[in-house]
Amino acid sequence: MVLILLAVLIVLPPSLGKLPNGHLLSEKTFLEADGAQIGLTLLSDNTDNPVLLVCGGGPGIPQYLMESLYPSVLPEYFTVCYFDYRGTGLSFDSSTNPDAMTTDRFIDDTVLVTSYLKERFGQDKIYIMGHSFGTYIALNTVDRYPEHYIAYLAMSQNCDQHKSELLAYDYMRDCYKEQGNSSMVAKFDEYNILESEEDYRRYTNSGLRDKAMHALGVGTTSDMDNVITGLFFPSLRIKAYTPIERINIWRGKAASGKFAVHNESRLFNAFESVPSIDIPIYFFAGEKDMTCCTSLQKEYYEFVIAPGKEFFLYEGCAHSPIYEDGEKTREILKMIVR
Repeated sequence: MVLILLAVLIVLPPSLGKLPNGHLLSEKTFLEADGAQIGLTLLSDNTDNPVLLVCGGGPGIPQYLMESLYPSVLPEYFTVCYFDYRGTGLSFDSSTNPDAMTTDRFIDDTVLVTSYLKERFGQDKIYIMGHSFGTYIALNTVDRYPEHYIAYLAMSQNCDQHKSELLAYDYMRDCYKEQGNSSMVAKFDEYNILESEEDYRRYTNSGLRDKAMHALGVGTTSDMDNVITGLFFPSLRIKAYTPIERINIWRGKAASGKFAVHNESRLFNAFESVPSIDIPIYFFAGEKDMTCCTSLQKEYYEFVIAPGKEFFLYEGCAHSPIYEDGEKTREILKMIVR
């Protein structure tokens, strides 16, 4: 029993869930929304800086988890709010109805958080960022409610995820073929994703997709070998979360796979749905990103009509470029804020 207890304490060390003191503002707070609690994590080196609302990926992985493992320069230039979607992360609730977790619900919550941030920090408008799945939420939010936002920062923009998966499949299969890895090629050949919708669904939910992306350095980050060692185990030791909050991260991740918004985002085509927006848009794209293929991000950048737009390519980076290359991000943010 003692050995078991020691093992549990090593894997899931106790903590009160307090954020580190590395910033002027380090705070976890909660908003009430229709009987639910929405969890927010606020970081800032200077609360006079403009406010940035970050809509994270997943939809079940809290974006602050990435910030913990790969500290960014965002708090140097913004008062950053990491927003945990309803039913996930700090906002986890086991009674959440997955059918009610729609795109409209997530957008309404995003606007609610936006209004809170504007009032709290005395700003007429704020910046908004999306990462991966979060770009689906953020882009649709600024499309509907541009009056709230100064500009949109799109990291690994979701443009047409169905096409992106087809491109990534071909890319990874070709990589293994060039390596002479016939075993992995055969595993890819088990899925005829171009012609079979059933095979496409099975493949995108399979361990093969995630294993190959991370092994080839085109997944979450260019140096992350797999999600288990790169995200799961490290998340269990982050003392900014209580042990229960750490467990709820993964309970929320599991639950989010059944959310209506999860399937809605997979059918999203930005070229058809959002051909233009009314605020500037800045793209942050990893050269090696195959989760949301960089070639599609560049295509959408050239396609979308906006009052201002820039495309920033991060050489050698994958799906999380802002967290992978802080120096390049610092130079870009100086320009954007100025």
